[in-house]
Amino acid sequence: MIKVRCPICERRMAGASTTEWPEFPFCSPRCRTIDLGRWLGGNYTVQQDPEEEEESPEPLPEEQDTP
Repeated sequence: MIKVRCPICERRMAGASTTEWPEFPFCSPRCRTIDLGRWLGGNYTVQQDPEEEEESPEPLPEEQDTP
């Protein structure tokens, strides 16, 4: 049995399994869309490790023109 709350509207979701909630972990398509809009709008971010931020990709070698 699952007992969780929707992360957007806090609605209680209880059931035998997640199959009873096709939009799991959200309670509805509306809450899923709200969450997507928050991600796309930049409200959520994923933090990077400081060492990843400092590293820059190696520049590609320039192509040489051959006659």
